[in-house]
Amino acid sequence: MGIAAIAWAQAGGSSEGSAGLLSLAPFVLIFAVFYFLLILPQQKKQKRQKEMLSKLKKGDRIILSSGIWGSITRLDKDTVTVQIDDNTKIKVQREYVAQLRTNDEG
Repeated sequence: MGIAAIAWAQAGGSSEGSAGLLSLAPFVLIFAVFYFLLILPQQKKQKRQKEMLSKLKKGDRIILSSGIWGSITRLDKDTVTVQIDDNTKIKVQREYVAQLRTNDEG
């Protein structure tokens, strides 16, 4: 019986190590799902937004994050002056430019 007990103890010890690794598998799987469904798309969106902001030029027709439509009349390092009506211009931070308007939009 002594030899059987030793063999059983050794087998139990190795299965505990593999069981420990298997208990981490759900956490790794959850992290992978979060990364591919949430983190990676958000990083891509931020990259596209940063590229769009760096390519802004005078005369571009834009939409601000507040929903205001206008045309760029002046660009500074951190700000954009937007003409929203014939005699109305506003100065906003570049980060508030949400998107460029396409030619087929109003």
